[in-house]
Amino acid sequence: MAKATIFDKLKQDHDAHRQLFEKMADAQDDHDRLEKLFEQFRVEVTAHAAAEEETLYATMLARPDLREDAQHSVAEHKEIDDYLEELEEQAFNSPEWRETFAKLKKRYLHHIEEEEEEMFPDAAAELTDEEEVKLAATFARRKPAELERAESSD
Repeated sequence: MAKATIFDKLKQDHDAHRQLFEKMADAQDDHDRLEKLFEQFRVEVTAHAAAEEETLYATMLARPDLREDAQHSVAEHKEIDDYLEELEEQAFNSPEWRETFAKLKKRYLHHIEEEEEEMFPDAAAELTDEEEVKLAATFARRKPAELERAESSD
């Protein structure tokens, strides 16, 4: 079996995030379950973004042909982080919170679709197979530490 590339790892995370959105939609009337799922999403997305920036984005920023894509995605990560901070300041599951969460969800789904359909193919064209596998291994090493950091920052 071929070794997983960085793009495989990131797509797996994106799929898990999409599933969390679906679970949160199903749990919208169950306050406790929704709160647990949202916290899981916050931790997961925060860790994913940090590990992605430390691996794939760092590599892309060093390459002139990929730099603009990476800068754009880093800016989108900042936007998503800003939404998460805004949500922390709002009463959980209040109308205001739900409105902000809907914006976050729309922005995040746009971000991962853009990554998968545009940025990943562009980066794959520039990176060697060996680099893609090495980045996947680095991502796999970094993400647990980032999960720990995100869990402790609630």
